[in-house]
Amino acid sequence: MLPNFEATLDFAKQLDKQDPLAEFKNLFHFPQHNNQPAIYFCGNSLGLQPKSVSAAIETELNTWKELAVGGYFNGPNPWLHYQEYLKPSLAKLVGAKEIEVSAMNALTVNLHLLMLSFYTPTKERFKIIMEAGAFPSDQYAVETLVKHFDLHPSDAIIEIAPLNGKKTLSTEQIIDAIDHAGNSLAMVLFGGINYYTGQFFDLKAITSAAHNVGAIAGFDLAHVTGNIPLSLHDWDVDFAAWCSYKYLNAGPGAVGGYYVHEKHAINANIPRLAGWWGNDEKERFKMEKGFIPKTNASGWNISTAQVFNMVGLKASLSIIDQANIHRLREKSIVLTAYLAFLLNQLDRISFEIITPDEKDERGAQLSLYFKERAKEIHNKLIDNGVIVDFREPGVIRVAPAPLYCSFEDVYKFYEILKNNF
Repeated sequence: MLPNFEATLDFAKQLDKQDPLAEFKNLFHFPQHNNQPAIYFCGNSLGLQPKSVSAAIETELNTWKELAVGGYFNGPNPWLHYQEYLKPSLAKLVGAKEIEVSAMNALTVNLHLLMLSFYTPTKERFKIIMEAGAFPSDQYAVETLVKHFDLHPSDAIIEIAPLNGKKTLSTEQIIDAIDHAGNSLAMVLFGGINYYTGQFFDLKAITSAAHNVGAIAGFDLAHVTGNIPLSLHDWDVDFAAWCSYKYLNAGPGAVGGYYVHEKHAINANIPRLAGWWGNDEKERFKMEKGFIPKTNASGWNISTAQVFNMVGLKASLSIIDQANIHRLREKSIVLTAYLAFLLNQLDRISFEIITPDEKDERGAQLSLYFKERAKEIHNKLIDNGVIVDFREPGVIRVAPAPLYCSFEDVYKFYEILKNNF
């Protein structure tokens, strides 16, 4: 039940006093504006730096300095197993078993590797469904995947676009498209949240529909992981990948994460591009020919754990574990609803919130579509110490991450819009 919102600073401050997660804001570094912390609503692009990261990096630098190669087997966090330290937290965030998750590479690299394992086109079954206007990296990944199999993108890729001038897709429309593709459909590859509109898709329903026609269901969860709790195992999702630099606050270019359902993860016969780090540890140091994959998601690991690219994630996951993803989601629902309430009080600026109204169809992000002056308004917000981002052709994305954003931040953002436009 949402409170009866009021468009006053006192009301926002009262909500902050009642917020059990309010103190987590103090665990992060904020960009400064006029010697004050900026209002940071850009965690959907790059999360803030946890204050604990510097010491965490220093720990591994000291291990390298003092132990050199011995750091793989000794020191506070032996590097040989570094990706294993991330699994318990990642599994909780995406609703998976620990054997179903791991970390390596970066998001699109992992999507490529997973799609190569699970996309096995035949003459009859070769099509891939994705949302029109997906993040360009996903579009390029799917385009080049089908070309890799000598297929033409216009023949193999089905893009679902909103109907009748709408900005978002309905679950019914997606399921209808899957049903219509039927036996020709090999894979569904959707973003969990559309980066532009902020719409959260019904992953359970999409997965079920894909399986009903014999297709694989995979997802890009870049905008979901750390934002909305998931149940990937129970929903029977086949595979997923995500980055860790948005809501997981692991730093620019930080290591990507991925999930492979247990039924696939334990199957050593699933084809994959392999490397030493995915090989069964019992056989690894025999240095023999013949790849024998681990019978869990780590069987897709390829190279040595990227220790310095994982440190930020390890530090941030510790904070997220303390906050608890379900408590973060509860706060986020109220925080985003308060943002929407305040925005709807503005009558001198012409814009449309294109993110769905329903809480189950959105995360922390609201996308504001301006028919005109969008870039001017974005620049003015930046000048006033509000960090949001702009996407062509006219959307300002506003994402108050509940881990470090407050109700007062949301109110001050509204006040700046109200007083400057």
